[in-house]
Amino acid sequence: MRYVRALLLLLVFTVTPALALSLADISNQDAASALKSALEQGSAKAVEQLGRPDGFLKNMKVKIPLPPKLKRVESMMRTVGMGRQADELVTAMNRAAEAAVPEAKTLLVDAVKQMSVQDAKQVLTGPPDAATQYFKRTTSSKMTERFLPIVKEATQKVQLAEIYNNYAGKAANFGLLSAEDANLDTYVTQKALDGLFLQIAEEEKAIRRNPASAATSIVQRVFGAIGK
Repeated sequence: MRYVRALLLLLVFTVTPALALSLADISNQDAASALKSALEQGSAKAVEQLGRPDGFLKNMKVKIPLPPKLKRVESMMRTVGMGRQADELVTAMNRAAEAAVPEAKTLLVDAVKQMSVQDAKQVLTGPPDAATQYFKRTTSSKMTERFLPIVKEATQKVQLAEIYNNYAGKAANFGLLSAEDANLDTYVTQKALDGLFLQIAEEEKAIRRNPASAATSIVQRVFGAIGK
C-alpha cells in the first residue's frame, strides 16, 4: 500500500510540498484506516439524515413524487376534490422510504470493511463521486432486498396504495408509464435508493472538500497532518 499515503493527498484540492512533508510520521495503515473511517462517517450521516421523520418528505432534493407520467392522474384527483388523497399518497411514499433507509447502515459499513486495496486506489484516484459509485456497485442489490419488504409493509397500511397501483397499472398498459413505476413498492424502493446515494454523494463531496473536519480521531490525525 505504498501508494495510499500519496494518493490520500488527492482528497484535498490544493496541497503544497511543505504540506506533504507533514505526513512523514503517518503509517500507510493509518492512511487506509482514515479513508475507511471517512467513508463510514459519511455514509452513516447520510442514513441518519434520511432515515428519520421528514428525511425524505421535507428534503426537496430527494422527496419522492408521483412518477412524472402519472401527473395527469394526480391532476385529475385534485380536479375532482381528491387533493388531500393525492397529498396523503405522496406522504405515504416518503414515509415508507424513511422507514427503509436505516436498513442500509449495516450494508454500507460491511462494504467499507470489505474494500480491497484496488478499491481504495480507485476511490482515491477516481472522480468526486468514486466512493458513492463503489457503494452502488457493492450494495444496490442487497439494499433492494432489504428495502422492499419494509416499503411493502408501510404501503399496505395505506389503502391509497391500491389506488396508486390501479391508476398506474392502467397508465402502464397504455405505455404511459414503465412497468417498474407502475408498482408502488418497486417505485418507492428505487427512489429511496436514488435518494440515499444522492445524499452519500453530498457527504463524499463535503469530506473531499474539507477532510480535516471529520469527527473521528484517526481521520483528524491523518487529514490534520495534511493541513499543518
